[in-house]
Amino acid sequence: MSENLDKSNINEEGKSKSSDSEQGLEDAVEGSDEALQKIKSGSPSTQRVQRPHSSPPRFVTVEELLETAKGVTNMTIAHEIVINGDFRIKPVELPEDSLEKKVKDIVHKAFWDCLSVQLSEDPPTYDRAIKLVGEIKEMLLSFLLPGHTRLRNQITEVLDLDLIKQEAENGALDISKLAEFIIGMMGTLCAPVRDEEVKKLKDIKEIVPLFRAIFSVLDLMKVDMANFAVSSIRPHLMQQSVEYERKQFQEFLEKQPDSLDFVTQWLEEAADDLMNQKYRNALPAVGEASGSGDSPGPDPVAVQNYAYLKLLKWDHLHRPFPETVLMDHSRFQEFQLQLEQLTVLGAVLLVTFSMAAPGISSRANFAEKLKMIVKILLTDMHLPSFHLEDALTTVGEKVCLEVSSCLSLCGFSPLTTDKEAVLKGQIQAVASPDNPIRRIVDSRILTFLETYLVSSHQKPLPTAPGGLGPVQAELEEVAINFVRLVNYNKMVFSPYYDAILSKILVRP
Repeated sequence: MSENLDKSNINEEGKSKSSDSEQGLEDAVEGSDEALQKIKSGSPSTQRVQRPHSSPPRFVTVEELLETAKGVTNMTIAHEIVINGDFRIKPVELPEDSLEKKVKDIVHKAFWDCLSVQLSEDPPTYDRAIKLVGEIKEMLLSFLLPGHTRLRNQITEVLDLDLIKQEAENGALDISKLAEFIIGMMGTLCAPVRDEEVKKLKDIKEIVPLFRAIFSVLDLMKVDMANFAVSSIRPHLMQQSVEYERKQFQEFLEKQPDSLDFVTQWLEEAADDLMNQKYRNALPAVGEASGSGDSPGPDPVAVQNYAYLKLLKWDHLHRPFPETVLMDHSRFQEFQLQLEQLTVLGAVLLVTFSMAAPGISSRANFAEKLKMIVKILLTDMHLPSFHLEDALTTVGEKVCLEVSSCLSLCGFSPLTTDKEAVLKGQIQAVASPDNPIRRIVDSRILTFLETYLVSSHQKPLPTAPGGLGPVQAELEEVAINFVRLVNYNKMVFSPYYDAILSKILVRP
């Protein structure tokens, strides 16, 4: 299978219905200032497949481009919230040497210097300080939930700006007392992770540095509140997000009618592979119903599943990625890198255990220890500076040492010099993608993934093929994440896939 998953790209258009249920999600992501590149420019290659377009090219206005970019940005944010369980909003941190940070620092310093001058006057002027208290009041109120009536009343009563102004005019304002109340309320409302920052505020005695520190912690609390809101609504967003992404993509498609070119070619290649007898002999069609050889061709589900598996063998440097999976480009790249590492790891362990005495290969502690050693030595395999041949030389030395040590502990004779040389040579040979052992492991991994893809809604889930037992836990983790991503992508874009495949699969 692995050698057959190296083609792809396309042109066609599917229709889908829209819904009003995405309004809440759209409101949540509205207002993002970041503009995404056009979806077509996400590919490292500008080479296009020559095929007729569904409509002639047309000029677009700057306004249309900005509107399209905003729609893609919102769709990307919605997608990340649902797909990425670790999605977090992070505080903005400007680069130290950036002009924006320098300007921001100058403006902030001027403001706080001015506040310090006002508070140093005799009598003090509290105009700016009262404005800051008003801002703090609004921020504290924004943290409250509808049921926090008592806290709302406390904040409104103590931080009554009219009363504070009267106290300032009469020389009776105790700004330190207000700061003490604010810090106490922040400690009540903040997440546990901010307890230490809030506690440190109590040690600041000067008013201006204290107010600066209070705003700094409040900014962090706003981020915490946003992340809490995201985690709270995530379980309810799945269906809305599916409809929202589909609607946004349809709007993008109407502005860019050729936005399914690469998808069409990707599905065409998958269908051609499955309809070619040579590929069928090398790899059973994923999800294809068993039957006689007079079947007219694979069903749409088989083609889609096979197409997703092709993404795990994609040439990212030279081939454009299909448009409907472009938002998950980096995730599919990560899957591909993880599987390449697992293939080499599995091949090394398979070679090692086949040469070692049967007694030690069944020792769970030894197998796990050996796996961790090899994994550590292959950790940087995804880096351009990594040389697999050199790494496998080190792996061979370490493996032989560990195997001989384990053999001695089990009462067996350690590896002879000749056996060590053979084992090191076989491990070194795994560096070649054409190595037979590596190809077998690669094929079995992809077979496991395809079975997992077909049976993802069934129990029990498939077990790892023979020889992959030592890496089953890592393989299952990749499989679970891969299938989850594939199933979500199908939910969003299946109308487009079905429309394209309905034309591809009826061709003579």
